[in-house]
Amino acid sequence: MDAGSRSISSGKNRAAVQRPPLQEAGSRPYMPSLSTRNPSAKCYGDRFIPDRSAMDMDVAHYLLTEGKKDKENAAASPSKEAYRRLLAEKLLNNRTRILAFRNKPPEPENVFAADTVSSHQAKPAKQRRYIPQSAERTLDAPDLVDDYYLNLMDWGSSNVLSIALGDTMYLWDASSGSTSELVTVEEDNGPITSVSWAPDGRHLAIGLNSSDIQLWDTSSSRLLRTLKGVHESRVGSLAWNNNILTTGGMDGRIVNNDVRIRDHAVQTYQGHSQEVCGLKWSGSGQQLASGGNDNLLHIWDVSMASSMPSAGRNQWLHRLEDHTAAVKALAWCPFQSNLLATGGGGSDRCIKFWNTHTGACLNSVDTGSQVCSLLWNKNERELLSSHGFTQNQLTLWKYPSMVKMAELTGHTSRVLFMAQVHSHRHFDSLQILSTC
Repeated sequence: MDAGSRSISSGKNRAAVQRPPLQEAGSRPYMPSLSTRNPSAKCYGDRFIPDRSAMDMDVAHYLLTEGKKDKENAAASPSKEAYRRLLAEKLLNNRTRILAFRNKPPEPENVFAADTVSSHQAKPAKQRRYIPQSAERTLDAPDLVDDYYLNLMDWGSSNVLSIALGDTMYLWDASSGSTSELVTVEEDNGPITSVSWAPDGRHLAIGLNSSDIQLWDTSSSRLLRTLKGVHESRVGSLAWNNNILTTGGMDGRIVNNDVRIRDHAVQTYQGHSQEVCGLKWSGSGQQLASGGNDNLLHIWDVSMASSMPSAGRNQWLHRLEDHTAAVKALAWCPFQSNLLATGGGGSDRCIKFWNTHTGACLNSVDTGSQVCSLLWNKNERELLSSHGFTQNQLTLWKYPSMVKMAELTGHTSRVLFMAQVHSHRHFDSLQILSTC
């Protein structure tokens, strides 16, 4: 017997059983009853003890001693060999087992397998994502300027969409579905070339072809001020960073304007030689990304801006020259602060991903079409891109694998502008306009 067995007569061996079982807490080891009065008692575990009352001790003694005699009398005569076979057949009934058992050992219970199956069954099946293939609503947009370098649509935090159509700025309230006209600029100043909501969802910045920038209070439809002399030509891109309005012009200049003070042009960034068509501040407000018609992408640090607009110093953190066409589409990742996605124009067609701390290009994907705009999903690791020549499609990508989850077609011309509503979880309720 091994040290873990029980003996009927030995108290010393009984004490040796007191050891932790090799099973999880809450289960019972197999301990059959030592009494013969309850043969139907259920047994548990994997230990099985022979039943003394079921054994023939005389036969057991013979089998034990006969094997020793066989070894000692290896050269026994044929007559003795025949006698031994006959004895085993008639007297012992060809029995060879010494120990006898009342019942068969119980089959082991597959507890772990059952637990595993039940745990898998308990997990709810993940529902497959539904992506609609048709537009929820279509708005007419006559006089929408077909110009790749402009930014004519934005969706504010108050759930109001601003759309510039020619010389007129329209506001569409997504909650009520109502449309209102904010302003029609004079013909000498128009058309409107850019638009951007302030973080409060109330104030709206409008860039003009004349190089002026207007600030409006949309709740009262009142013009608050006009910023003049910031640029020498049209203002095609705008980006807010709290109270700082950053503007980018066809003159290649980028200017930070503090809208709270009289001398609003407080800082400038110079590095583009052609029109600045893309501007985006990071979520932290510490880094600014700019893209231009010179195929350049710049990453600027807020602490590196010059307070002397005429100094002309190049103060970029990174100057990235991997794109081979204009860089308009810019999108900072909401779940990784130093990750930036950018898209190139018609002769580039690539979406690139950048580590803005190091300036390294992490990945580049050829989309096959001009990249006009990019939007990250704020709740899933997904990226939506809108395209121009040649397919005019919308593509939803899984990040970081960049597997296409959906491709939406139906636009008859370039999908130049995209804006995401703030109150919705997924991309199902994007307002997307194209030139028609």
